[in-house]
Amino acid sequence: MKDFRKYQGIFPAFYACYDDAGDISPERVRAFTQYLIDKGVTGLYVGGSSGECIYQSVAERKLLLENVMAVAKGKITIIAHVACNNTADSRELAAHAESLGVDAIAAIPPIYFHLPPYGIAKYWNDISDAAPNTDFIIYNIPQLAGVALSSALLKEMLKNPRVIGVKNSSMPVQDIEMWRDEGAIVFNGPDEQLLSGLAAGAIGGIGGTYAAMPELYLAIYRLVGAGEIAKAREIQDACCHVIYKMCSCKGNMYAVIKGILRAQGGPDIGGVRAPLYELQPEDLPTVEALAEEITALVKKYA
Repeated sequence: MKDFRKYQGIFPAFYACYDDAGDISPERVRAFTQYLIDKGVTGLYVGGSSGECIYQSVAERKLLLENVMAVAKGKITIIAHVACNNTADSRELAAHAESLGVDAIAAIPPIYFHLPPYGIAKYWNDISDAAPNTDFIIYNIPQLAGVALSSALLKEMLKNPRVIGVKNSSMPVQDIEMWRDEGAIVFNGPDEQLLSGLAAGAIGGIGGTYAAMPELYLAIYRLVGAGEIAKAREIQDACCHVIYKMCSCKGNMYAVIKGILRAQGGPDIGGVRAPLYELQPEDLPTVEALAEEITALVKKYA
């Protein structure tokens, strides 16, 4: 029987860390990793959507993960997203992640061409076979991948003993209940519904805005565990309002978050990679206001 306690808690989705020329910065990766460790997070989800993985080469993704692990190995739980839009590159990243000692690998289904369920299962199992000693987590994000996980596909994947669960970023909370009922552990994906996901039985959360305000999400997780739902709901509502303001900017949300981190005195991890839209001058007042708002919320709740 596997011990899943290391997967309980709050996992910020790790952002791409670029230097001023737009290349992966090992120094900034290490600084950002230590920054999040110091915040007390359970672990990190590296190389996913928030990490701009689809805009990076295999070599860049390896470099980023190597530098995360140089700081985090043995300290917190690391889940490495390794999917590329072809099997060979995905297997290469899976084997590399295992060689570094990550706790789990994860993968979205192939995008663009919509494969039948048996094709998706083969893709995921081929990736898992390249990391035979590492847990595997399915990443269900139908609104971006264009393919939704089904109960039948999950049942098929659970025949692979390395498959332990799902990072569920679909919006229906019912999906968390369904995947859990099939015997999988489930991570809540949408940040706006962490409270609901935990109530539905999610083991923890993996989120794209967690790194901007980890203290608040840690507080939600702690309060739900203590049965203090009304207080947790109050913080969840506050987080949602922050997210809505982030999304109101002209620049991409991750450019906004990186600006907030700088305004908070956190690490400078650069901008975002084109075609994602960089932070714009008209966004700066919102970024500064959000940095102040988050600071006040952390002081109030965390």
